[in-house]
Amino acid sequence: MSKRPNFLFIITDQQRADHLGCAGNKIVQTPNIDGIAAKGTRWDRFYVANPICMPNRASIMTGRMCSAHGARHNGIPLSRDHTTFVELLRDAGYRTAMIGKSHLQSYTGLPATNRFEPDDALTTPAPGLRDAKKNNRHTADYDLEVVSKWDRPLVDRMDEHYYGFDHVELMAGHSDRPLGDHRFWAQERCKDVDALVGPDNSLPDTRINAPQAWRTALPEELYSTNWIAERSEAWLAEQVDGDAPFFLTMSFPDPHHPFSPPGRYWDMYNPDDIALPASFGKGQLPPIRAMQQALKDGSDPRDNQNPFAVTEDEARAIIALTYGMITMIDDAVGRVLKRLEDLGLADDTVVVFTSDHGDYMGDHGLMLKLLLHYQGVIKVPFIWYDPKAPAHGQIDGGLASSIDIAPTILARAGIQAYNGIQGRDLWSTAPPEAVIVEEDSQRVMTGFDRPQRVRTVVTDRYRMSLREGEDWHELYDLAADPDELENLYDDPSGEMARREMTEIMLRRMITLQDRSPLPAYRA
Repeated sequence: MSKRPNFLFIITDQQRADHLGCAGNKIVQTPNIDGIAAKGTRWDRFYVANPICMPNRASIMTGRMCSAHGARHNGIPLSRDHTTFVELLRDAGYRTAMIGKSHLQSYTGLPATNRFEPDDALTTPAPGLRDAKKNNRHTADYDLEVVSKWDRPLVDRMDEHYYGFDHVELMAGHSDRPLGDHRFWAQERCKDVDALVGPDNSLPDTRINAPQAWRTALPEELYSTNWIAERSEAWLAEQVDGDAPFFLTMSFPDPHHPFSPPGRYWDMYNPDDIALPASFGKGQLPPIRAMQQALKDGSDPRDNQNPFAVTEDEARAIIALTYGMITMIDDAVGRVLKRLEDLGLADDTVVVFTSDHGDYMGDHGLMLKLLLHYQGVIKVPFIWYDPKAPAHGQIDGGLASSIDIAPTILARAGIQAYNGIQGRDLWSTAPPEAVIVEEDSQRVMTGFDRPQRVRTVVTDRYRMSLREGEDWHELYDLAADPDELENLYDDPSGEMARREMTEIMLRRMITLQDRSPLPAYRA
């Protein structure tokens, strides 16, 4: 194993751990991803550092918690001052590429939800002194993924590299609308592509009636999943004659709302065949009750990023469409894996598969993410296949986290990690007693009167979530109550577990306190 391996790092968006055949799902068809798991190792308890796109992607890139790298929520880019593991690969001679969704910077360019508000009764600091950090990530070099400013390929607008990636072909957004570099590619093939996208241009379909769902007129060949597969195949073909190893991130924006899989993937799965989660319609937490009431009286907008309650028919339809998106991704993964084989690269390429966070997908009658740290939201797939050390379908039940990806890849590449990395090499270290999940909301959502700050600790048996400013918290015995229906936090029977979990959380948070920067002097 002295030769440095190549890496194909595959990441999806908003995919639950149990939305794979290899994880026990009997309906969704994922034979190619299942094939990776059959040759390698699948982690059964792999958790996100944060259940939101930008923060967790930044944690994957840095191997650090959001409280350390500062990208706490969507809208806060990953600072260029923070080292990424891809930069270390590049520094060691790897050819690096990302194709698909990056989301290390913002898409919308909309005004910030939280701003510095001057107090007329006090002297207002100068603009450069209004934040605790002077490098506040508000400069033009943090607008590279903003859709309205994407006037030419991102690779032509970046300096030297993009967080360690020399080659980038990136997109923005979700659903059927080509944005970013994907848009340039799609317009070359169809000048009138805008006339094929969105709900206003959708094809008629009376079978599906669900929020954020439409039958797109965009053909499969122009959809983002196909673009990512095609461009990944092309980039891999360019690596055959090179002497240096490569690291390719193939990043899919699906399965994510809005729900609009193209072509045959739209009706590949019948909603009538979808079983609802055991927890559907159950749960008495204040935000669940509020979302259920909003569904009844029609007061909850269900066309944005906020979680919402759904009917049984809506849940079945959305899950069926999500399965269609996942199978399209699986077909794309199969194409790229075959390309690796045909190019003679497969025997030297480590393949890794994961997702940035999950989705309620009907758990407790809810959709999307945010607010509540149920297993469907915070637990994601993680599969590792090394052709030089096949594991033949091994399942690892130890606790692991998104912050472990960076040190594990660096260790396999034979590269020493930087000071301050907080994750662990999954192959050479024992699982921790707990993992921490952080979330810092930026806006008020249904069931709350303030943005939420939540900290969750997960152990082999329990999940406990504490939130700032609320008079209720959560504690579940995952062994006895895997659907997280019985909140033990204020129950006398859970008092001992609550005490133990509180101490475990404190110990783990101390361990995760930042050890960067290094001191500038010797003792």
